[in-house]
Parts: sequence; structure tokens; C-alpha cells
Amino acid sequence: MPSKSSDSITGSHGHARELGDHYDALAATRGRSLVEQLRQAFRQAGRDPDHLSPDEAAGIDQLHLGGRRASRSLASLGGLHPGARVLDVGCGTGGASRLLAAEYGCDVIGVDITPGFIDVAAWLSRSTGLAGRTRFLCADAAAIPLDTASFDAIWCQHALMNMPHGPRVLAEWRRLLVPGGRVLLHEVIAGDNREPLALPVPWARRPTTSHLRDRDQLMRLLGLAGFEPEVVEDVTESALAWRRGHSRRENAQRIAQAKEGTMEGHALPGPEQIFGAEFPVMGRNLRDNLAAGKVRILEGVWCRANR
Repeated sequence: MPSKSSDSITGSHGHARELGDHYDALAATRGRSLVEQLRQAFRQAGRDPDHLSPDEAAGIDQLHLGGRRASRSLASLGGLHPGARVLDVGCGTGGASRLLAAEYGCDVIGVDITPGFIDVAAWLSRSTGLAGRTRFLCADAAAIPLDTASFDAIWCQHALMNMPHGPRVLAEWRRLLVPGGRVLLHEVIAGDNREPLALPVPWARRPTTSHLRDRDQLMRLLGLAGFEPEVVEDVTESALAWRRGHSRRENAQRIAQAKEGTMEGHALPGPEQIFGAEFPVMGRNLRDNLAAGKVRILEGVWCRANR
């Protein structure tokens, strides 16, 4: 069910159900909400789940390649300023929303189609003291119940590849932006190697959940929707280096925890608490797909054209 403490809307039922099967799988198998599981994990790590620092929450709210460093790079590229009204599309557990509020002084609304993520995002904003600058909404990105021309920037990290109806989503972005507003995008795209992806990956366990577009397709889609590129950069190499480093660290942590005989009471919650036991395989597959040229990573800024 949608969060009782967050706004909600009924979106495209088939699409939402498909994504829910992927992102809510862990909570469904354990019979408790994702928030309840994460709160318990923080307590087992010796932390107060109602009073967390951004560093303590980073393992479960920075789920994109590059983590906070990548978010800061995109924010700088887009010239975000204090007071900017930002819509974080596909916000997940809300890490980027909180970073933009805390470090850039933005007022942020995060939107995600997965109710469990919205619940986590709202809880983490309360526990980190950022509820006053962030709000979260459970909604389909192609039908967001917010006023026209109410945002200075649309922010989207690693989310378009889960959205099958690209033109509808981008038309909604154009509607929501003020004239001259910007789209700040950090996205996984299809690479030149068109062999099938190694699955599962963090955004998909099966091909039907993955809607990758190549660079030309993405640029054309944005152009047809009325967005003009200001700066577009391929950041695949830095993303691959980051993923390789994290794979090594994650493997070392698992080995150390196995020697101690337990994971509980030691490590802070991380991506495995979000994605489940498959996350190590997802991380390795993402690394290998990047290395093989099956996917690439793009970041860029587009301006809403006045036409």
C-alpha cells in the first residue's frame, strides 16, 4: 500500500506492479515493511534510527553509480542555487533530495513509483533533520499531480531506464518546469555492444524492466520534448572505476563479516538491505556490463526551450 505518511497517486498499474516486483521483493519475502527492516538494522549497528547523520544513511540512500560525488558533480554542472525548486524524479530512498537540500539549499520534492521507497525517504528525511526542505510523493513519473511551471529544475539519476513511456515522462517534465528551467540528468544508457545484458542488475532482474536508450535515442527524445542540451558528458570511465572499487570493498566486508560469524551488530545498512542477497551479483554484473560496453553513463544539463 502507498505510504500513509506520504502523498500518493495511482499510476500505470502494470508498470508499477512490474517495478514493485523488482524493488519491493525484499520486503515482500520478509513480511515486514522496508522501513521496519532498516530501522532494525540500524539498531543492530548501534545507531538510533530516529537520529541519523547523512554519512550513516549513505549506504541506503546513495544507490546510484558514483554516490554523493556523482550527485555533487551533477549539481555543480547544473548551477543549482539556494532556494531553487527541484523535482527529483525517480528519487528512490531520497538521498539526492536530501543532499540538494542540505548542501545546496534547494527545496526538493522527490517522486517515485515504489511506495516502499517513499516510506523510507520520508523516514530518513525526518531522522536526518531535513523534513522541512524535502517532501516525497508516490506517483508515476508520466502523471505527476503537481502544478504546472512549479519547478526550476528536474533532477533524475538512474531512473529513465525504468520508464517505458519516455515521451510522456518528458512532456510532464516540460509542463512542470518554468520557462528556461533545466533538466539535470545522470543516466545509464545503452552502449555500442548490443549483446544481452548480464542480469540481474540493480534496476532489473529481467529484460522487461529495463528500458535503456542509447545516446542518440536519448538526445532525440529530449529534443523532441523541447529540451536543448547545454552540456553533455560521458562519465563511463569514472563510473566503472567507482563500481570496481566498491565491488572490492563489498567483497572484503563480506569476507570479514563471515569470519566474525555474523553481520548483525557490526556494519551499517547498505545496498543489500535494499536489493536483497542478489546485490553482490547485481554489482558485479553492472561492473561487467560497463566494462564490456553494454551500458554507458551520461550526465548532462538540458534547458527547457521557449517554444
